[in-house]
Order: sequence, then structure tokens, then C-alpha cells
Amino acid sequence: MRVETISSTCVPVSYMVMGMLDNNVYIVDDGMGCFVVDPTCDYEQILNALDGRNLDAIVITHGHWDHIGAAADLREATGAPVIVSAVDAPLVTGEVELGGHSPLLAPCPVDRTVEDGDIVEIGNTKWEVIATPGHTMGSICLFLQPEEDQVGAPVLFSGDTLFAGTHGRADFEESSFEDLRWSLVRLIDLPDETVVLPGHSALTVMSREKGWLNICR
Repeated sequence: MRVETISSTCVPVSYMVMGMLDNNVYIVDDGMGCFVVDPTCDYEQILNALDGRNLDAIVITHGHWDHIGAAADLREATGAPVIVSAVDAPLVTGEVELGGHSPLLAPCPVDRTVEDGDIVEIGNTKWEVIATPGHTMGSICLFLQPEEDQVGAPVLFSGDTLFAGTHGRADFEESSFEDLRWSLVRLIDLPDETVVLPGHSALTVMSREKGWLNICR
């Protein structure tokens, strides 16, 4: 499995493209704390990419099967707590089942639920939770603004809300296009230099996306 490194961000981030839907699975490690974002399909490949590092958290942007497929096994193997929005937590634990578009998955316990405005502190990084309902009702993004003495760009984990040149789907039973439009508008004011790390496809920066995002206002 090829692991790519992102060099422009204010915190070290690497990622792998995994699974049948080409999910981006991210590893963030600032030297004091390490976490994985949206672990899909194969926990052993993720463990190999961690290369012996202690895993401090598993963060899930939303409860669709392709973003949580390895979460239960990864949690069991590492003891890392699983963090997800309070709204989407029942999708991860299996208390609520989605329609036919979701393959069967082993339920995964959730150790911490978050809401809009919460701070997820891992190592020396403090990530702001931005609620972005639309793709699912409990979708979240995570935003990191660098400290004054840090080199590198702000970071946004955008899940399936914002992609390069487009947005996530809103045609599922648990989706809402109007909510998604509102969520996209919320992201417009992020700094132009913010590196956007989506759940699928190419990475981007906010300055490239603001032209079409402004149409959503």
C-alpha cells in the first residue's frame, strides 16, 4: 500500500487510497499524538502504515460504511478511542441501519461524541469540529488553524462534504441538499490557503473552491 505525504500543511499528514470507492484514509502525527481519519476496509494495512506508532484516536467524519469499515478492528487492535458526531454515532454503533446502499459491517463502539464547536485535542493539535450536515445528518469537518509560530497551511478534513470542484452526494435517504448547501456556505470563510483533505479524490485548497462555493450563498 502506497503512503503519500502532504508537505504543505502545518501538521504532518500522510494518506492512503483504499477500498473499492478509493477512500482517502489519513494519518496525522505531530510527534506528540497520532490519529487516523476515516479508516476504511483493511485495518492491517493501516497498522502497517502506522509502523509501530501508538494510535491515540480514530476520527470519523460521518457514518457511511466506506468511512468506518476498519474502525472496529482498528480500535480493538490499538485501544484507540473512536470519535464521531453525536448525530451519526448510532450509524457507527449499529443502532441505526441505513438503506440498501450500505454493506453489512461489524458495529463499532463509539468512545466520544462531538458537536459543532467542540475541540478535539490530540497531541499538540486542537481541531475545531464544524458540523456540516447534508451528506449525512451528522457529517462533520475538522479544522486546524496553525499557531503563530507554526510553519504551514491550515488543514480541513472535509469528509464527503467538500471535494475538489464539487460537493458530496445528497440523494440518500439520510441526506439533505438544503442542509448541504448551508454547510458549504459555512466553509467559505475559511482561509484561502487552507488545505482541504476530502474523503475521496484529489486534495485541494480553499482558494480554488471559493468561486463555485460562493454560488451556494
